Amino acid sequence: MTPTSIQDWLLRIDDWFYTYLLAAVLVAVGVYMTVRSGAVQLRHLGTMLQSIAGSRGGAHGGISSFQAFAVGLAARVGIGNIAGVALAVVAGGPGALFWMWVVALVGMATSFVESTLAQIFKERGRDFTFRGGPAYYIKNGLGSRAWGRVFAVMCIISVGVTVVMVQTNALAGVITATVSDVKPWMVGVFLVMLTGPVVLGGLKSVARVTEWLAPIMALIYIMATAVVIVLNIGELDDVLGSVFRGAFGADQALFGVAGGVLAAVLNGVRRGLFSNEAGLGTVPNAAGTATVAHPVRQGLIQSFGVFIDTILVCTATGMLILLATDTYQPGNPSLEGAVLTQQAVVEHLGAWTTWPMVVLIFVLVFSTVLGCYSYAQVNVNFLGGEHRAEQLFGLVLTGAAFAGCVLSLPIVWALTDIALGLLGLLNLVVIVRLMPWAVGALRDFEAQRARGVEPVFVGHANPLLPGDVVPGIWEADGRQPGARQPADRGGADRG
Repeated sequence: MTPTSIQDWLLRIDDWFYTYLLAAVLVAVGVYMTVRSGAVQLRHLGTMLQSIAGSRGGAHGGISSFQAFAVGLAARVGIGNIAGVALAVVAGGPGALFWMWVVALVGMATSFVESTLAQIFKERGRDFTFRGGPAYYIKNGLGSRAWGRVFAVMCIISVGVTVVMVQTNALAGVITATVSDVKPWMVGVFLVMLTGPVVLGGLKSVARVTEWLAPIMALIYIMATAVVIVLNIGELDDVLGSVFRGAFGADQALFGVAGGVLAAVLNGVRRGLFSNEAGLGTVPNAAGTATVAHPVRQGLIQSFGVFIDTILVCTATGMLILLATDTYQPGNPSLEGAVLTQQAVVEHLGAWTTWPMVVLIFVLVFSTVLGCYSYAQVNVNFLGGEHRAEQLFGLVLTGAAFAGCVLSLPIVWALTDIALGLLGLLNLVVIVRLMPWAVGALRDFEAQRARGVEPVFVGHANPLLPGDVVPGIWEADGRQPGARQPADRGGADRG
């Protein structure tokens, strides 16, 4: 079998697996969790904002709630927000954007559940830090260390190596296409010089960088889009109308290259789900590292990350493209991916934006690589790796970042998608089984707030939980080692 035939075979499997099986399962689980949680993503939207506002301090040497949120945001908001949305709009038409919004609202419930579980079943690491995520809640929630190890190995390979390679491969392609004198190896060397010192410093170092990088990056992109919308405010009604008409097949002129309302649904669902990562089991690896007084707090904060990723950042990309009437034409595939988004910005703001867009894409990839390190490192620790293993993995990830810039990776792209899909299926089965724990924690959180007290989680002999959690983490007096206590928080954390 030739490499070309292997590649074609993998791409067919990838397309069917993502477009139909996994997308359907993710949506079904999201709807189920929305119902079981009483639409937590809608009822507690205000609490999410208040929790983020009061989440920056109080880690006492560990990783703060805001830092864990920023790590998850850094990995979520990546090149997929620029290229993935463009692909969805080209294939599915403007209506694909509407279905991205729908799955984001559903995915917020899934993200809440998996991130809350990561907190409930986390374990204590060294240096006042915690480790949590699917491997840990499979082990401590389902009692299966073996399946936890399976997940950990899959996560390290898929997220910590292949995802990093495909991200940097896309980056090298964009930069070399913009500046012919720049070679892929030059991009790789520069990226290694930035990435190496950060990842070799461990999770705390990554958290310190992403704490400011990820929010600023997202804010700049959204502000640039706001400028474009203001400049084209007279056309906004028509663009929003095209989104809704295309979503329900009311205007055939708005169909994408794949044709029909089904194409809008499938492309919007697929790109939306895998942009915000809800249900894939990746973000909980960051959520479980935070030091908080109640698991639900971090669950709500990470759920809001889905809102930022899709409702804000993906919508920003969609508006940039749909308002660029010279660059984008429904059903015309002449431009797609990051190139379409880049050219749309040029149409709106001028040729001077070419380099700023290259810089933005570079920062997106850099932050995603840091997020990938955080996810994979948690699983290295789960498998027994300590300081030397962490440093060795940091070198492996840095090497993968360089390799991605200089290698041709069509097969790796397909393998990465399939590996992440399998990771997601395993995680979805687990969080459905552990749903009673997340629901119990949510009821505990709401009951304490109803009494007018700051929620503090007790993981032992709690009548709202199916059982007791890991000893030494959520103590019977409500004290979690390194956590902020109610007296420390003041009013900023009140919802």
